[in-house]
Amino acid sequence: MNPDAYLVFKPLLGDFKLTPIIEKTLDDKKKTMIYARGGSQSTQNVDTASKQRRTFVLEDDEVLKLARWACVIEKHYKKPMDMEWAKDGDTGELFVVQARPETVQSQLGATAFRTYRLKEKGKRLLTGLSIGQAIASGPVRVIDSPDHAGGFQDGDILVPRMTDTDWVPVMRRAAGIITETGGRTCHAAIVSRELGVPAVVGTEDATHELKDGQVVTLSCAEGDEGHVYDGKLDYDETEVDLEHMPETRTQILMNIASPAASFRWWRLPCKGIGLARMEFIINNIIKIHPLALTRFDAVEDKDARREIERLRRGYEDKTDYFVEHLARGIAKIAAPWHPQPVIVRLSDFKTNEYAGLIGGRQFEEQEANPMLGFRGASRYYHERYQDGFALECRAILRLRRELGFKNIVVMVPSCRTIKEADAVLKVMARHGLKRGKDGLEVYVMCEIPSSVILAERFSERFEGFSIGSNDLTQLVLGIDRDSALLAPLFDERDEAVKEMIRQVIKKAHKAKRKVGICGQAPGDYPESAEFPVEAASIRSPSIPTASSGR
Repeated sequence: MNPDAYLVFKPLLGDFKLTPIIEKTLDDKKKTMIYARGGSQSTQNVDTASKQRRTFVLEDDEVLKLARWACVIEKHYKKPMDMEWAKDGDTGELFVVQARPETVQSQLGATAFRTYRLKEKGKRLLTGLSIGQAIASGPVRVIDSPDHAGGFQDGDILVPRMTDTDWVPVMRRAAGIITETGGRTCHAAIVSRELGVPAVVGTEDATHELKDGQVVTLSCAEGDEGHVYDGKLDYDETEVDLEHMPETRTQILMNIASPAASFRWWRLPCKGIGLARMEFIINNIIKIHPLALTRFDAVEDKDARREIERLRRGYEDKTDYFVEHLARGIAKIAAPWHPQPVIVRLSDFKTNEYAGLIGGRQFEEQEANPMLGFRGASRYYHERYQDGFALECRAILRLRRELGFKNIVVMVPSCRTIKEADAVLKVMARHGLKRGKDGLEVYVMCEIPSSVILAERFSERFEGFSIGSNDLTQLVLGIDRDSALLAPLFDERDEAVKEMIRQVIKKAHKAKRKVGICGQAPGDYPESAEFPVEAASIRSPSIPTASSGR
């Protein structure tokens, strides 16, 4: 009985040239209600025809018409309204049949942060790196594969050896996460931050030390180290009011990947999005490798072909499935912050991560070191992937032109050389994303030493830099950022890393280019947030530095 769902961005409804529908969900619609035509016949629920189940009940113009009517009704009553509508089954005519005051969402107050403090001590079982600042208790579920998560219950503590993208549906339901391997920028750490779930990573022997069903308390409220305690411990949870936070001269932006999370965090006092990662949308919403759509006839895996056909139902052109879902997913991230800038990073999957998408293994080679391999900018212009990159460009173009999000800034990751920068910009322009056209700005990630050394020349090609301190630290110090063994050495506050940051700020400001930092360090260490601001003030106090982190 689940109906289709649509989400429309209200501020852009006034421009009738745009179609600001930022989310469309095609649901099962298993039953159709047939109304009585008089006499003794009663209203019935019958099985919905398969063709109707595979198509949306409304066309886009009908969705927009209903949304505009809703705005008129809301303006008339001068308050948020809950409305119901109907569509005549014979004529196709739309009607609003009811309107009443909305009494839930409109009554929500300002978002508050929560702080946590343990009120008692317990037997410490494990220690690792703390992700987040919360405390959680619950029964442990030791699971070796997401395929074996059938018995996992909402509120359990998830204990895998490590995680990858396949674990995300289980991670969403967890009260806390404990892993054996990984550092502060491993997959489990990044996703748990995004979901607001506390995690202790890199504990080394969690799957052996903890027993299935054992009740534990994991604490991320005691500094950099996260601890796992035996039993359920008592703790305080305090809300912190954000309403009276002071304004800062430095522009504070947010890092985000999940469209749903953007709606959760929109009340934070940020001035836009400093890093919107599209990998979450591709992996968790689209799920299909881009080349498995552009080259579907060449897909050999029969199971993959069936799953692609199932997912893209309702789309005559298979590539439209990718383009529309990516455009609307980014739009949902951008909507709460409009018209403030939203910096969207182009895809930065590694080859092993791309291979994990449906139909992906056929199109990806195994690499000895994917972290330093065929990723980011190197893929966009290469003949092996350029038709997949074309889908990303189409999505960004649709996002800006059709949906109306002109506040979108495009950012190129892992750009190694000047020649590569020129090749990427040329390909983007060919697909309609010409730098400067319709106000389009293009930034570049500064996460490779070459982009620091040649920052003046990169400044000639890009409007801004975003310092990726995770990868920059990895490449400056020569440390695998996912290594639990080397985690104590991985430090974005190292003087060598700070010197690289000083250099790029100096060079970028000399060229009158914006600089931000989108790595994890400012979110973990106050001094890592203070340092680039101080460096920017020394170099050029008139040009703001955007520090993006949560």
